Amino acid sequence: MSATDAHNHNHHQLKGRNLIISILLNILITLAQAIGGLVSGSLSLLSDALHNFTDVISLIVSYIANRLSRQKASIDKTFGYKRAEILAAFVNASTLIIIAILLMIEAFKRFSHPQVIESSLVIWLSILGILANGFSVLLLKKDSNSNLNMRSAYLHLFTDMMASVAVLIGGLLMKYFQVFWVDSVLTFLIGLYLIWVGYDLLKTSTKMIMLFTPSHINVRDVVRAVHNIPKVNKLHHVHIWNLNDDELHLEAHLDFKENITLTQFNDILFQIETVLHDKFNINHVNIQPEFNKEDPKETIVQD
Repeated sequence: MSATDAHNHNHHQLKGRNLIISILLNILITLAQAIGGLVSGSLSLLSDALHNFTDVISLIVSYIANRLSRQKASIDKTFGYKRAEILAAFVNASTLIIIAILLMIEAFKRFSHPQVIESSLVIWLSILGILANGFSVLLLKKDSNSNLNMRSAYLHLFTDMMASVAVLIGGLLMKYFQVFWVDSVLTFLIGLYLIWVGYDLLKTSTKMIMLFTPSHINVRDVVRAVHNIPKVNKLHHVHIWNLNDDELHLEAHLDFKENITLTQFNDILFQIETVLHDKFNINHVNIQPEFNKEDPKETIVQD
């Protein structure tokens, strides 16, 4: 095993272990807040418990996807399970938005009929949620910057922590000022926040699933960079997509000005790969060479 492989293996193990710890913590929070919400009568505490429960599910999905992504490619799975984490991120973002809408509907109903709530229990359980989710957030923060699946898990936990902060503020207001309608208002605001953070993740994961060109890539700039290489005539039939967070692929046809040899093509291909990697971070290039071939030469062609 090379040093790079060993590093990636250890990194995957670390991510998996951190997810397991976060799953166990969220199971503890969910049970405590669900029981506390029923006993106290707090909708915001129950909504936080429900959100934590969805986090347990999403973290399990993230963990399974993280495990699957390590499996090697095979004859019937030539890409392995490299896109599993993107699917996990899509599922997590979708559930985040659905749960948020359900919470907002319930909060609207409850606002018309505020109920007296056992605020002391709300306060202590929200503090538990802040501490446990805060610790989980710290565990996943580093990986969330470079992996869409881990970012989805991180966002779930971060929104949980912020929701618990809101519930704590509500508990304090209910305890010392008897403002019980604030429970419904906080639940509604938590729902709005969940939709806001979930939408961006849903949009990003959907683009990856649909194999859209990444937003930071300008195809025309890519084509111009390749055209600057000697002997190259026209790059066309271009497709650029993310296989996962780590792999950015380009496939295209490349028309040459002259009938070059395979050795010459290999040299030019090396130049192309270097330019694409250094300028655009494209790390997987598949080029079909052509000379005087009769076919459409547009940059983008519907194959």
